[in-house]
Amino acid sequence: MQTLWQTIAQHLAEATGDPIQPLQYRSVGGGSINATYRFSCASQSPLAEGVKDYFVKLARGGERALEMFAAEAAGLQTLAAAQAIRVPQPIIWGSVGEQAYLVLEYLELTSPRPHTAGLLGSQLAQLHRTLSPNGSYGWERDNTIGSTPQINSWRQNWPDFYREQRLLYQVKLACQQGYRGTWVAQAERVMAELEAFFQDYRPEPALLHGDLWGGNYGALADGSPVIFDPATYYGDRETDLAMTELFGGFPAEFYRAYQQAYPLDEGYPHRKPLYQLYHWLNHLNLFGEGYLGSVQRALQQCLQFLG
Repeated sequence: MQTLWQTIAQHLAEATGDPIQPLQYRSVGGGSINATYRFSCASQSPLAEGVKDYFVKLARGGERALEMFAAEAAGLQTLAAAQAIRVPQPIIWGSVGEQAYLVLEYLELTSPRPHTAGLLGSQLAQLHRTLSPNGSYGWERDNTIGSTPQINSWRQNWPDFYREQRLLYQVKLACQQGYRGTWVAQAERVMAELEAFFQDYRPEPALLHGDLWGGNYGALADGSPVIFDPATYYGDRETDLAMTELFGGFPAEFYRAYQQAYPLDEGYPHRKPLYQLYHWLNHLNLFGEGYLGSVQRALQQCLQFLG
């Protein structure tokens, strides 16, 4: 393990031009997929002498894990370029044997302040006004949602993209893992009739965080919001909003501020369970049968809309 941290410090020194020396690494909580650490180093630069902290994510898995981190870094860079919401800056990523690592700037996060939720709502609305450079849905590369592969091949038709590269992929994966039953036929019907959810609605391909739940945002000392752990792509902005309503939801001020800045289409409540279905399926595939009931409830809500 010590060799790993020495190698990371060496790579950091090469990338930053600062001949840093590793001091200590401490595990920090919050990650259910990867191990996360606060990595303290002694800076030797005359312009920045002292201790500098970095945030380091580790994952075993060789090239696959390295590609996951490379895609996460690219996602953070894409979000940062929109200049809407603060994200941690990616610094380096690489691997030592089977161990892949991603080093980000260390941000001291605190509990959200009273005004944080409203700021996050208005800034997310600003992010969603950043549209795909080619007018299509997808992204420049595939990435992951948690540790599940997320396919982002460019498509011009949103229902086709969502059917094939979101729902169908997850349903097939669940079936491969042995989750079968009447829910599969229900999912097949929802996918077959997906266009019904979009009869009078063609979403613009907006820049998305992609995995925006309460565990993936925090606040700086001044209360300004920070988002992290993205699953970035260009798609319907409603998917980000639907995700925020899972696992306890966000404060009411977040939704008020978003609506004021960028009102949602009146059909959003009908599409919300459709978009949440993707995340319930992913949690089923990542964490097991305890999420099957949530998958079934989301499907029932979709079927009620279809009639």
